[in-house]
Amino acid sequence: MTAPAKAKGGTLKRNLGLWAIVGLGLGYMTPTVVFDTFGMVARDTNNVVPLAYLVALIVMVFTAVSYGKMSGAIPSAGSAYTYVRESIHPNVGFMVGWTSLIDYMLLPMVNCLIIRSYLEAVFPDIPGWIWVVLYCIMVTSIIYLTMRGTSNVNMILLVFSIIVMIVFVVMVWAQLQGGEGAGTVASITPFFHDGVTMGAVLMGATIVCFSFIGFDAVTMYVEEAKSPKIVPRAILLTVLLGGAIFLIAGYFTQLRFGDWIVFAPGGDMQFVEDSTLPLIGDFVGGPVLQAVLTAAGFCATLASGLASHASVSRMLLVMGRNNVLPKKFFGYINPRTHTPTFNIVLTGAICLLAAAFTLEMIAAFINYGALIAFTFVNISVIAWFAIRKGRRHTFKDIFSFIVMPGIGMLLTGLLWANLHLDALIGGVIWTVIGLVYLIFLTKGFKRKVVGFDEIQPVTGYNKIPEDVVAESGSRD
Repeated sequence: MTAPAKAKGGTLKRNLGLWAIVGLGLGYMTPTVVFDTFGMVARDTNNVVPLAYLVALIVMVFTAVSYGKMSGAIPSAGSAYTYVRESIHPNVGFMVGWTSLIDYMLLPMVNCLIIRSYLEAVFPDIPGWIWVVLYCIMVTSIIYLTMRGTSNVNMILLVFSIIVMIVFVVMVWAQLQGGEGAGTVASITPFFHDGVTMGAVLMGATIVCFSFIGFDAVTMYVEEAKSPKIVPRAILLTVLLGGAIFLIAGYFTQLRFGDWIVFAPGGDMQFVEDSTLPLIGDFVGGPVLQAVLTAAGFCATLASGLASHASVSRMLLVMGRNNVLPKKFFGYINPRTHTPTFNIVLTGAICLLAAAFTLEMIAAFINYGALIAFTFVNISVIAWFAIRKGRRHTFKDIFSFIVMPGIGMLLTGLLWANLHLDALIGGVIWTVIGLVYLIFLTKGFKRKVVGFDEIQPVTGYNKIPEDVVAESGSRD
């Protein structure tokens, strides 16, 4: 393997350990988002929010296993487009990468939207756009200066938000024991009761699916990980820990609030479509808990904003260094801060659009790109191992490299089919734009696409460590 040229400017630094990466992944997932979307998910599922999270978690576990397999076989910054490009075809990989740009670019905006809703609830007389501008300036500045500092700030915010969520669960537990809500801490009603339909549950699972986005994004930090070998473990840990947090918080919240209508006083749907976190805090513990839970939500959302903002800036860096986007700008790393500063500022500018969108609509668009990426990662496992490597002749290989990813592919496809119609239309338009751009790049498919190639590191380590290459095996 030849040593590639470094990205213009400086280099990224390998200084992130396993738990730092898991923390970034959990921060990306925003644990408190279960409260933000609780009202709309309870409405759409007929009050079985935990079941929607359980279905989404099952889908995500299958996909996380596939991500782990592919990141071991192709030890590079393991986004879906890299795996598809290497295992199926460069053009297909390009299209998957282009489609996944939707969720990477819009997820920072979701965090900005949630922060705006929190602050609007506390300061109703101040225009929401002011909070959007202040948030974008703060997050962009932190990430601009240092990645290690971003990781440290993210971990502090994440730990605080999880502690507050534990206090919330304890308070709800005590209230349930005292006869409020369902009047019990052990019930199947949050998972099943009369009137629940599978179609509604799948719709809810599609909504909460975006809550899990983050386990795949941690692969963007492989070039800043102390060792690429820790990334597969980080993927699975992020999914399992995040899923456990969502399930526990969703279960107790559903027991406490048996019907979503409590979040829509006077039939006002705006209270359901916006974040219901402040209302949940007020109902459970009055103004004090409302303030504390809102602060935790603010911290968790800020942590997610830091992680998602940093992640997308690095994806743009990859595209820039490979001339998919202008390398002079997108491929630049500041030699002083060791960060892709132009991409960071651009992402901050895009976040300013949060002043004009709703949480439900942005979540739907994000899920379009994410679910397509997840589906193709499962397909990539079959293509790489079963077809390219010929590992399809034993029961173990068939189960590992055909059955497991096949189930993951079908489940993600099922969620994709239940997306909001507007998201499907907008997503298809974006995909068509990508196809036109691909035709331009390849001059009508007459030359090889300059893909989103993440095999070439941009760190001071000019090649993938020998032990990782040896473990992954040789490529075709």
